[in-house]
Amino acid sequence: MIGKVVTFGEIMLRLSPPNFKRFIQTRSFDLIYGGGEANVAVSLANYGIPVDYITKLPNNEIGEACIQFLRQFGVNTNNIVRGGDRIGIYFLEMGSSIRPSKVIYDRAHSAISEANPIDFDWNKVFDGASWFHWTGITPAISQNLANICLEAVRIAKKKTITISCDLNYRSQLWKYGKKPNEVIPDLLKYSDIAIGNEEDAEKVLDIKAPNTDITSGKLEAENYRYVVEEIVRQYPNLKKVAITLRGSLSASHNTWSAILYDGTNLYIGPQYEITPIVDRVGSGDSFMGGLIYGLLTYKDNLQIALNFAVAASCLKHTILGDFNLVSIDEVVKLMGGDASGRVSR
Repeated sequence: MIGKVVTFGEIMLRLSPPNFKRFIQTRSFDLIYGGGEANVAVSLANYGIPVDYITKLPNNEIGEACIQFLRQFGVNTNNIVRGGDRIGIYFLEMGSSIRPSKVIYDRAHSAISEANPIDFDWNKVFDGASWFHWTGITPAISQNLANICLEAVRIAKKKTITISCDLNYRSQLWKYGKKPNEVIPDLLKYSDIAIGNEEDAEKVLDIKAPNTDITSGKLEAENYRYVVEEIVRQYPNLKKVAITLRGSLSASHNTWSAILYDGTNLYIGPQYEITPIVDRVGSGDSFMGGLIYGLLTYKDNLQIALNFAVAASCLKHTILGDFNLVSIDEVVKLMGGDASGRVSR
């Protein structure tokens, strides 16, 4: 039996102008909830993995609505802490063709950003847990959250819980006086698995892939061998490192793949061409959710585990919202080569 997976971070109210309108045009917003670690939790719940999402939300109707939103997807919310004044918000203007998407954060003084270590009883949270997932977004929000995250990974390590992280660099968040390379390495030393996109390793760990240009729209998997090998060299505690590879031809047309390194072997995932893109937000989180599921399910076949994660996150690009609302069967079907999009009846 698979023990529960615990994810920890901030979930926000997401407000988007409908029908690809610009902020200056819209007179209404579509409303959902989303955030990196919550997105991973929903993916895992969809795959039948028991998952517990940890955060802090205000004790008001908006906080309650957010909790109910998570519960409908099968995520356990019983250990969410209540308190604080507000939920964080992010505004998303959806890009199209040559116009990129745009994000504006309104998350200062959110409940989770002002959380204290005494808010979270990690020994209770980790009861029955086999996996803990954190991202680089959380320690970027505040010094308090960096301290809380460090306490969580230390306790998880003592309990021999597998720890994964998504480096997830967000330039708009690091505002409290620390740089990523002053905070993330101390957390990464406790982790077993790390993922990032084609830029994260450079922005967070100062490790850059040679001979690459992310603006060209073309990324070669082999060029990122150096990155994963160097990450493992610097952090020998890491058992596996994955990098997602997005070739951004336009906001509506991407290629998508990933690599996985286990300290010896480099596995290269299939490359998909995705057009038109419905919503790319949460695609990295859907890869992480797919990889956790793949590593738990296909322990003896890392290539299949990687292929599952790539296919799952490819499908996410076709779904509006932060969450990857796909089934195992849909992912397996795409893994098998059926990308026809024919009506299923």
